[in-house]
Amino acid sequence: MTVLLWGLPGDSTMTAVRNALRVPSFFLDQHRVLETRVEPGGRLEVGGKSLRLDEVSAAYLRPHDSARLPAVRDDAAGRRHAQQVDEALACWSELTPALVISRPSAAASNGSKPAQIRHAAACGFPVPETLVTNDPVAAASFARQHGEVVYKSVSAIRSRVRRLTARDDLAQVAVCPTQFQAWIPGTDVRVHVVGAETFATRVESEADDYRYAASQGLPRAELSPFDLPDVVAARCQMLTARLGLPVAGVDLRVTADDEWYCFEVNPSPAFAYYEAGAGQPIAAAVAGLLAAAYTCAVTR
Repeated sequence: MTVLLWGLPGDSTMTAVRNALRVPSFFLDQHRVLETRVEPGGRLEVGGKSLRLDEVSAAYLRPHDSARLPAVRDDAAGRRHAQQVDEALACWSELTPALVISRPSAAASNGSKPAQIRHAAACGFPVPETLVTNDPVAAASFARQHGEVVYKSVSAIRSRVRRLTARDDLAQVAVCPTQFQAWIPGTDVRVHVVGAETFATRVESEADDYRYAASQGLPRAELSPFDLPDVVAARCQMLTARLGLPVAGVDLRVTADDEWYCFEVNPSPAFAYYEAGAGQPIAAAVAGLLAAAYTCAVTR
């Protein structure tokens, strides 16, 4: 039995998990996608190495779109092969009885931010007043009603959270449905749920989106460990379980009145940034989940 790790060697989050893992593992490097074959019968071949997929007890998946890798992006045949590899492994990850962090069907919740906040509300979290629209008039009306408003992508496409200003051209939403939300003042807290554990990181930043503070000429965000109230930790656990995610990053904001708003859930969080900033052992916890699944499999 073994643990399958699928992703890129330059990914700091993947590297952190690989370094923390203390059981046998097989790293599938996406840069070698042209050498990779998923054979009938469930055998994975990469160069001269092979792995029977029915011997995988746990898998940690952080793949990018293989067809967009430099080695294949300008090669039509290479792109087709890369897509076939991705599709075969995605299919396997849905069907295998192994622990998978995380199955594509569960990660798909990230494709709809409005759906995610409905799940968050069902778990007891307050959520911001929200409008998803491609109607400039409706967007303008929402902004007048709420005063301060932020906007971002509706889907999993990475986008920057921005405060709406008078300089923004709302006519552009006619060709791109956009999510608008009432601005919630407070302090950001990123919660990483890893199995039954939660790791909360307080984020102090002057930016509307702390990930891009430096690019706006603002000081970098300051990260520190945070003692999450039990009721909030329980809501995070309930939410990630509802979404079928054994590991996830939950974006919260706590107001001066101690209200805990939930904005979204990242099904494949790049937690190395938070681990480095706040000193929390998130990678070790993920490795522990994988190792526990391996141990259960070999002792059955």
